[in-house]
This record gives sequence, C-alpha cells and structure tokens, in this order.
Amino acid sequence: MNDELSTIGATLTLTEDRMRGGRHTSERLWPTGFDGLDPVIGGGLRQGSLVLLAGAQGLGKTTFAVQVCRTVARSGRPVLYFSYEHDAEDLVLKLMAMEAGERDDAHQVRLTAFREAFDATDTGPIEERLAGVPGALRALAEVRAYAERLFVHRSTGSRTDLAAIRARIDEVHEATGTVPLVVVDYLQKVLVPGGPADEVERSTAIVEGLKDLAIDISAPVLAVVAAEKEALRSGTRMRTHHLRGSSALAYEADVILVLSNKFDVVARHHLTYDLGNAERFRQWAVLSVEKNRFGRDGVDLEYRKRFEQGRFESEGREVAEQLIDDRIFTE
Repeated sequence: MNDELSTIGATLTLTEDRMRGGRHTSERLWPTGFDGLDPVIGGGLRQGSLVLLAGAQGLGKTTFAVQVCRTVARSGRPVLYFSYEHDAEDLVLKLMAMEAGERDDAHQVRLTAFREAFDATDTGPIEERLAGVPGALRALAEVRAYAERLFVHRSTGSRTDLAAIRARIDEVHEATGTVPLVVVDYLQKVLVPGGPADEVERSTAIVEGLKDLAIDISAPVLAVVAAEKEALRSGTRMRTHHLRGSSALAYEADVILVLSNKFDVVARHHLTYDLGNAERFRQWAVLSVEKNRFGRDGVDLEYRKRFEQGRFESEGREVAEQLIDDRIFTE
C-alpha cells in the first residue's frame, strides 16, 4: 500500500479481480487454532488488522502467541516472531512440548523433561538426548515439518524499532514469497529512537506504527501488551483501560484479547458454595474479547491451562459462570 490517491471504483475493480482469480476470503484470514475464538473474530486474524493480547505476568500470553504461530506455520504460511524477552531455544522447547502434549493420553509429557534433555551435558545428536522423553521424537519431527516457516528475531529494546521490524518483514517476504503473520512480544519494548521519555507517549507512537504496518503489509500483527500495576492486584479483572498507554491502544487496535485466571474473576458465590469448583477454576484461563471490529465483543471464552506442557488446550467454550471485575477479598 502507498500514499497515492485512489477511488472506491478502483478498489471495486481490484476486489473483482481478486474474486475472478479465485483468491477467496480464506486467503485474508489467519486462523488461530483456538476453537470458539476464530468464529467470534470473523474466522481468524484478519489481514491489515492489529490484535492486542494482554494479561498479567504468568498467565500465558507468550504461550498463547506461540500456539497461534504454530497453527499458522503448520498451515503453510510464514510467521515472524519478534521476541524481546525469550530466547529462540525457549520457543523451540514450547513448540516441542505442545506437539507432544497434544498426543499425550497418559498425561506424561512435561516441558521440564524437554528442558532437562536440552540442558544435559551429554554430547551427541538431539535424537539421542530426546530418546527417553515421552513423545519427544515424534514432536521433533512435527516441529521440523514447519520449522523453516517460523522465523524468530531476537529483539532488544535498545535496537529493534519499527524500522527494523519492517526490514525483517521484508526479508521474510522476499525469502518465502509470502507476507508473514507478525507477532511482537511485547509492544512496550519496541524502541522509539529519540522518542519521548513518557511511556504513554511512546506506547502511542508504537501502537500507531504497528497499526500502519499491518495495513501496509496486508497481514495481521499480533502484539503482546503490558498492563498498569493496579490491574495486577489479586482479584482484579484486567480490562482495556488497564493497558499501559490504554487510550491509544484501545483506539488503534482492531481486536483486544485479555487473559485472566478464572479463579480470580469468577463471582464469589461460585467459590463459596462449591469448593470443588473453586479448585477446578484454577485450571482454566478466561480469554475475554474486549474489542472486536469484526464481530461480537464482550465475549468470555475459557481454555484449560496445560502449562506443564507449554500450551493451552485449544478446545474452548463460552464461560457459563458469572464473572466480576473486582473481588473484595483475597485468599
């Protein structure tokens, strides 16, 4: 996309050409692989859209993002992951545990077992290191099948700005012939050269830049975002207004997703009268669709946490229980 003037008539012509050429709507969508979510947001992540993913530390934002990357890469499309906080090998471990965990009927797969195998002092090929880890060799084969489509950039807050992000996207496009899904983990760490000292102003510049980027490349940008400290209190449900730089984030984003611990946001009466449920709630995360330009918002979905396997179970459902914004008690 460029800055040249156009008309709706010209756009209609391009749309007709796309339809005649058999380029269907599915080409403009990147399914996340999470049941329940894709139908709500219009079939998946949409080209030219900016999607923000928020949640407190430890709630699985990176896990969720990596799981989406894996779905897209497995579908045959490239992915470019800008990792400001995680080493590429950590992402490999997550991917392998995800693959093994999905086929683990006996619940034996553990992310820690993969990590121990990777960290062992033994020499020799990776297959030998993983031979004793349940499901590991099949998982390795699965990851290798899409590994060349999943690009990871070790990003830093001192070097990786929007220009660097765009340059790496162009490299992947040239190498693969396809514009990648772009994931930024996380937004507030993107460098703004010579930018303002105020974090809200920096966040505004970054989110505006990422939105422009998504439109320019005609691909989705999924960005993990941080929250204000007040939203990190136990029993507080994170909302859009809790995001750092929230006014600009809320305005620019097409979709805003927020992860919460179900135990922290379910109404008190569900905890008081059914202690068995109270413990069960700890095993589930709530994914709230806070904003959605492509369908319904205000939708709360729940996914079972399998963090010992580096993943969420992808089968989701709408939350049946009452959720609240702030509980007046803690454990």
